[in-house]
Amino acid sequence: QVQLVESGGGLVQAGGSLRLSCAASGSIFSINAIAWYRQAPGKQRELVAAIFSGDSTNYADSAKGRFNISRNYAKNTAFLQMNSLKPEDTAVYYCNAGIYTARNRRNDYWGQGTQVTVSS
Repeated sequence: QVQLVESGGGLVQAGGSLRLSCAASGSIFSINAIAWYRQAPGKQRELVAAIFSGDSTNYADSAKGRFNISRNYAKNTAFLQMNSLKPEDTAVYYCNAGIYTARNRRNDYWGQGTQVTVSS
């Protein structure tokens, strides 16, 4: 059984910062990509940032220059540092990871989400 647990969300004023964490636990052989998605009320879930094995990254245009994704391989965790937050960043943020539970067994996992609210 594999679990992803996010933390670090909250209420912050515009211009402020938050650091989200995603911790994977369970029977993990390896993790390739970890990504952060977000979903605002009435909108589709969208990719915010992703980090791949080897630490290459990908960011949504809205996140470039403000957000930074990183990971700790030893602790099976990932982070999303969010700076210069804007009210339009308000959403539930979800962690997603492609996790191998055996050498040839890979599944996608989602966390339960953490609320980020940015006040103007």
